[in-house]
Amino acid sequence: MALLKQALRTRPVQGLIKRSAALRAQRFQQRDPLAAQQAIFQYLVCTAAGTRFGRDHDFPVLARLPYDQAYARFQQLVPIRTYQDFWNDYFQAGCRTGLDGRKRICLDDVTWPGRVRMFCETSGTTAPTKYIPFSDQMFQENRRAATDMIACYLATQRASRIGSGKILYMSGSTELNDMGAGICSGDMSALTLRFRPRWLDPFVEPQAHVSALPWEEKLQAMAELLLGDPDIRVISGVPPWIILLLKRCAELGGRPLGELLPHLELIIHGGTSIKPYRSEFEALFHDRLPNLLELLPSSEAFMAFQHQGDAQMRLTPFYGAFFEFVRFEDLDERGRPARNAEAIPLEQVQVGQRYAVILSTCSGLWRYHIGDTIRFTSLAPHFIEFTGRDRFLDKLEEKVTQGEVERAIAELNTFGRWSVREFMVGADVQARRHVWVLATTDEGNWEQAAHLLDAALCGMNADYATFRSQGRINPPQVLTAGEGTIYEWSKTVRGKLGGQTKIPHIDPTPDSSMIASLREYVGRG
Repeated sequence: MALLKQALRTRPVQGLIKRSAALRAQRFQQRDPLAAQQAIFQYLVCTAAGTRFGRDHDFPVLARLPYDQAYARFQQLVPIRTYQDFWNDYFQAGCRTGLDGRKRICLDDVTWPGRVRMFCETSGTTAPTKYIPFSDQMFQENRRAATDMIACYLATQRASRIGSGKILYMSGSTELNDMGAGICSGDMSALTLRFRPRWLDPFVEPQAHVSALPWEEKLQAMAELLLGDPDIRVISGVPPWIILLLKRCAELGGRPLGELLPHLELIIHGGTSIKPYRSEFEALFHDRLPNLLELLPSSEAFMAFQHQGDAQMRLTPFYGAFFEFVRFEDLDERGRPARNAEAIPLEQVQVGQRYAVILSTCSGLWRYHIGDTIRFTSLAPHFIEFTGRDRFLDKLEEKVTQGEVERAIAELNTFGRWSVREFMVGADVQARRHVWVLATTDEGNWEQAAHLLDAALCGMNADYATFRSQGRINPPQVLTAGEGTIYEWSKTVRGKLGGQTKIPHIDPTPDSSMIASLREYVGRG
């Protein structure tokens, strides 16, 4: 491995890497998204024709039809499903609970050919753990997407040094659950790290013994590692946890991060919008902010990434997933597609319209409502912005989205008087108002902040503005807490902190119990 690292640093090898990246990026740019989607649809249907799901939905017949006819019948025969629908109809029969209380799931030719050997565990804020099938094919597609993303970056950054450096991967739990029969489950990042090619080991940090530490110890160890190893040139993770890591580095080093981390070239972020955190990144680095690249991965499929120089992500409909979209207005009160909702393919989407994403994948998910919403800002290329989960503030019928509350916080931070680094907003139904809990160390005028947040939402959401003007929604309440309080609450009350766990920016509970819990916790502090 040491010889491999030395070889990668030589000029001939670096030149070869960059030429290969340029060719790969060029091929990526030349792909036709609509043609790719048709080819993926036909591949998925043909490949799954012999499965139980395929037989239940006439896939052997669809596989012989031209795309237009096959897709039209596919829409008629295959309903849009949630995770619970799939669990009830197809997954539960293959599930057993062991003596240790853990689930054992075995799917052989059920919704995808062969045995699914991996399941991504995703723990919803209020729902039980979901086990999302993660096939060998999807594993390879995700790897291909990641390689294309790095190739596109290198193609525009001719002086980049990341090709011979390391990446610090801020993963969630690295523990895997052995389900027996060659099947395992765990956090997607744990699956990705555990089954990566062995030759990548010298280029990925932290090592296993650090990844297994409790969160606070792991954060300290990663900060020391980042400060001490100039070969670490990339950080990948969720914005709030990257911020915590960088702040710990600043505390340990006692100088601006631009001086402490001159070797840090790129921050790859996803999972939640960076908008509320952008000003804090800039403040930490002053005028030496590393390059930032956003991506939109999920346990179901890789969906989008940002090219260096682009303001937004591009949808990437090339990696084993067929996309459909349901208008945001056609979601029901639970944020799910209504029974009569129309789903459209990529070729019919419109700029400016917000959509819920529906996926059919090479892991055997079919017309699966994943819960993410996006908006297209361009069709050539397909630029998108992530507008949040299907959860939204709707207790007062206002349907304020996660993207809107995040933009409101980002606007508040631009005034220079406030620096909000984490937050949650929910509804006080009895008082007919929103409650914002803002994590900050500032002593600003929070009544004015409440006014600005209110005005920002009025400017972005016509329903909210109408309800406010009619007195149907009262002015919001803003509560502030110390920087660490909201994380302490998450650890103490939710039992969740660190890695890829995210603080919900909108209270997802049906009875607003989460914002009430946080408000009570802050009040006791």
